[in-house]
Amino acid sequence: MALDSSLAKRLDAVVDTALADNKLVGVQLLVARDGELAYGRAAGLADREEGTPMARNSIVRFASLTKPIVSAAALALAETGVIGLDDPVTNHLPAFRPRLADGSEPVITLRQLLTHTSGLTYDFMEPPESAYHATGISNGFDVPGVAMDDNLARIAAWPLNFAPGDAWNYSVSTDVLGAALAAAAGESLQTLVRRLVTGPLGMTDTEFGIVDPARLTVAYADGPDGPARMGERHTLPFAFSALRYAPARLLDPASFPSAGAGMAGTADNYLTFLETIRTGGGKVLKPESAALMATNAIGDLPVVLMGPGYGFSLGAGILLDPAAAGSPQGPGTLSWGGVYGASWFVDVANRTTVVIVSNTAIEGMAGLFTVAVRDAVYG
Repeated sequence: MALDSSLAKRLDAVVDTALADNKLVGVQLLVARDGELAYGRAAGLADREEGTPMARNSIVRFASLTKPIVSAAALALAETGVIGLDDPVTNHLPAFRPRLADGSEPVITLRQLLTHTSGLTYDFMEPPESAYHATGISNGFDVPGVAMDDNLARIAAWPLNFAPGDAWNYSVSTDVLGAALAAAAGESLQTLVRRLVTGPLGMTDTEFGIVDPARLTVAYADGPDGPARMGERHTLPFAFSALRYAPARLLDPASFPSAGAGMAGTADNYLTFLETIRTGGGKVLKPESAALMATNAIGDLPVVLMGPGYGFSLGAGILLDPAAAGSPQGPGTLSWGGVYGASWFVDVANRTTVVIVSNTAIEGMAGLFTVAVRDAVYG
C-alpha cells in the first residue's frame, strides 16, 4: 500500500472542511495511483441520528454508478456472441417499440442504449410542465414495487425525444438495456451481473439490493440548513426539473432491478471495478472491450449534463478537451456520478482513479466537495 502523505494532507483538509461546514454527513474517499492505494478514508457518519460512524465497509446507494457495471456485463455478453452491440433492441425485447412524435417506429440498437443516444429520456431531463411526469415511468431510484414489464410498457408508450443516434440525452436507456441483456442471456439481471462482473472481481458487498441491511447508510439530501434526512419520498431540484427519491426502494424485492440506478456497495468494491477497466479488463473483459469503455462513442454530440469538452463512451463521460472543460485532468479521463451522492473519475493518462461514495445527495456527486477533491488530487 503506497500511501502518499502530501496527498493525504490535502485530501484530509478537504474532507474535514466538508464535514465541519455541514456539507456532507458521511463519505468514503479512495485514490489509487499506478494501481496502488494512495489514499483511503471513511469519515463522518453513516447514520447521523444514531451516531453511527461511516466505515470503509458501510454500504452506500450507488444510483448511476450501476451503469458502468452493467455496460461491462453487456460487453462481456457481446464477447461470447450472446448479443451484438448493434442488435436492434427488438431482437431481445420484441414488445419494446417506442415511436417518434410523427408515429414512425425507428430502430433502436443496444449500442444506442449504452451511449444514451436512443431518444429516451429521464424525468429530471424534462421540464416541470412536461406530461412525461404523469406517465408513471420509474427512474430506477424512486417508487418501490414497480415491475420491469410495467415500466418497459410505459417507457415505450412515450414518444421518443429524437431519432436514435441524432443526439445525446441522459435517460432510462440503461434500464432498457438491462432488460434486454437478461432476456438475451435467459437469466435475471442480478445473476447475470454477478456471474460476469461482481463475482469474478470479488465485489461481495455490491449487489442489486443490499447484501447487509445493518451496514446500509442513511440517505441525506442537501438543504438550506445542511443535509436533511430523506423520508419515504424526497425531491431535489436538478437538471431541468427535479430528482425523485425513495430510499427504501432497494429493500423492496418487488422493485425491478434497475440497471441504471439499482445497485449499492462500497468505495473499495467500486475501485476494484474501475481499476479492472483501466488496466485492460482483467477477469471481466478482453482488452479491446475494456478499451471501448474508454473511447468516445458519440462523435461531437454535446453531453448536456457535463458541458463543453466532453464526450460519452459506452457508459461514462469522457474528457476530450481539458482546456474547454476547465479541468486539470488528462484527456481521456472517464467520469460519472450517482444521485445519492457518489462520483468517480479515472484519469487514464495519469494512471489515477478516484472514488467518492457519500450518503449526501447531491453534494457527493456534483457539489463543491467533488471539485475540491479533484483539485487536491492534482495538487
